[in-house]
Amino acid sequence: MVDVLPSYVADSWFTPTGSGAITSDASTGEPIAAVTSAGIDFGKLIRHSRDVGGPALRELTFRRRAAMMEALAAHLSEHKQELYDLSARAGYTQHDATFDVDGGIHSLLVHARKGKVELPDDTMLLDGEVERLSRRGSFVAQHVCVPLRGAAVHINAFNFPVWGLLEKLAPALIAGVPVIAKPASSTAFITYAVVRHIVDSQILPAGALQLICGGVGDLFEHLTGQDVVCFTGSAETAEQLRSHPTIVSQSVRFNTEADSLNAAILGPDATPDTEEFGLFVAEVVAEMTQKAGQKCTAIRRAFVPRSSVPAALEAIGQALSQVRVGDPSDPSVTMGPLVSLSQRTSVRAAVGQLLNAAELAFGQPDTVEVVGADAERGAFMSPVLLWCSDASRAEPHQIEAFGPVCTVLPYDSVDEIAELAARGEGSLVATLVTHDVDVARRMVADVAAYHGRLLVLDRTCGKESTGHGAALSQLVHGGPGRAGGGEELGGLRGLRRYLQRTAVQGSPDMLTAISGRWVVGAERHTDGEHPFRKYLEDLRLGDAVIAGPRTITLDDIDSFAALTGDIFYAHMDEEAARANPFFEGRVAHGYLLLAVAAGLFVEPSPGPVLANYGIDGLRFLKPVNPGDAVTVTLTAKQIRPRKGYGEVSWDAVVTNQDGDSVAEYDVLTMVANRPAG
Repeated sequence: MVDVLPSYVADSWFTPTGSGAITSDASTGEPIAAVTSAGIDFGKLIRHSRDVGGPALRELTFRRRAAMMEALAAHLSEHKQELYDLSARAGYTQHDATFDVDGGIHSLLVHARKGKVELPDDTMLLDGEVERLSRRGSFVAQHVCVPLRGAAVHINAFNFPVWGLLEKLAPALIAGVPVIAKPASSTAFITYAVVRHIVDSQILPAGALQLICGGVGDLFEHLTGQDVVCFTGSAETAEQLRSHPTIVSQSVRFNTEADSLNAAILGPDATPDTEEFGLFVAEVVAEMTQKAGQKCTAIRRAFVPRSSVPAALEAIGQALSQVRVGDPSDPSVTMGPLVSLSQRTSVRAAVGQLLNAAELAFGQPDTVEVVGADAERGAFMSPVLLWCSDASRAEPHQIEAFGPVCTVLPYDSVDEIAELAARGEGSLVATLVTHDVDVARRMVADVAAYHGRLLVLDRTCGKESTGHGAALSQLVHGGPGRAGGGEELGGLRGLRRYLQRTAVQGSPDMLTAISGRWVVGAERHTDGEHPFRKYLEDLRLGDAVIAGPRTITLDDIDSFAALTGDIFYAHMDEEAARANPFFEGRVAHGYLLLAVAAGLFVEPSPGPVLANYGIDGLRFLKPVNPGDAVTVTLTAKQIRPRKGYGEVSWDAVVTNQDGDSVAEYDVLTMVANRPAG
């Protein structure tokens, strides 16, 4: 008898009674736990997400939710060794486990750090700039993004029980949508341990995270258009879930990240005597052996110029001969078993199909020398390198052996690459190994439409490259066609899946109040104290100062040129300036206008304004000639509290004596909080 894995439902651990599917140690075959969701009230589960988790998360700002991810990362880092040890039971070497565990924690940190910098300390996210909808500007619109009022259902694959959970968790929770996580049964015991630590930390509010160990029961029947489903797994299962009647009728957002026949392409310039050739061999071997090739990003097709095929087969085979297969807890072992005996059976069957079109170049699918374990009790398998002399055969482009298997395919010209890559019908990632910039540009243009990510690898970036298989949190992870047609990660792009984008129309004053960002045409407050004399808590959107006019003279232009060394002809040579179609004669330097504007609007005495840290969106709209008089209007546009101070964006408009705008930009300042007491 083995214990049944608990699920976490409505902020309580629930252990089903009765038997379930048995998950076993990948190396020994010993049972670990039973996995079943029998007895879970799935209606209650999703209502708890909507009624408890959602409201609790939406009370927090984007930035505060991002800070929770940082705290979770720190907490889970204290328990990495336990997760490493559990991962060995799934067949993962220490390197494999680090890739999964540390990768997942790093994903939390990336989202947290980007969120704390790039997201507002607000519950509403603005999307783009204000759209002017009327001639006089009294009717405008702003796109806003707010959290959906449902749950994020995350159905994850067996091969990344930690990273798969956390990389989806972070963008959903930062967006303000509670998560229901459903890991694959074979490695659910690892995900359970992660969730147990998250629950024990008490970092997340009630209802923010629930866990289903086992099947999803009738969960889908309770979904609405406010819910999101994110699935990682096989294309076949994705198709079944995507076509569920409720998904279709309720237009439930559905994102798929499926397995794919990813490729590595050796450029024609990367001959066996180049550094690029070695990089190519290393990538192919790493992707075949890491996690025993059980990665959705693993290289399944290796395209090689026909003249380099013999050298590539020899080099890859030589590297594979150094791989030690066995007990993943043995430090000398470099590749562990597959996740289960059934998975090994599936991979062997796929290799059998591939052998209809290819021949063995290295390894045997049915025999392997194993270090420190029983080759048959554990799901061990040799790396298998195949060689298919006819790249037009269908099998290598259609059959995926989800294990340590790769097929080398020849090509005769760069013209073939796009067609060959496309025959995979869409992939998560491809690697182009070349040092020829012309080849790289052409290949990217040809193959990008079929891939979610492209790694262009050469001697310049090779030492620092994170490699073909690393899905980075800053970049989108997904791909077209067979790969699912979805996208995950991508920095803060991942939040958009859980947010509703809405176009809000109204007056400038109304949109200023709704959005928390001053809109041109809204009321300005120009009476009373200079806004630079106000502490952060006293500032209002629309607080403004109008300063000027000041006449720009030839002496100003000459002095600025002498001070800066900017003697561009349009500023210094009357005849040459008149020959320029944009000018009528000598014009003032654009940066002279900025300096003059600053001199007009600053309040010189020490006060709450601590520093100017930048300018955004600067545009020079009309030349300023000697004799023109400029006025600047500075308006508090956005106020963002930080710890100990605040950041204030000011809308700056510089006009001439005719009222025409000559420069527009945002001034960014740091403003102090009012002293305590």
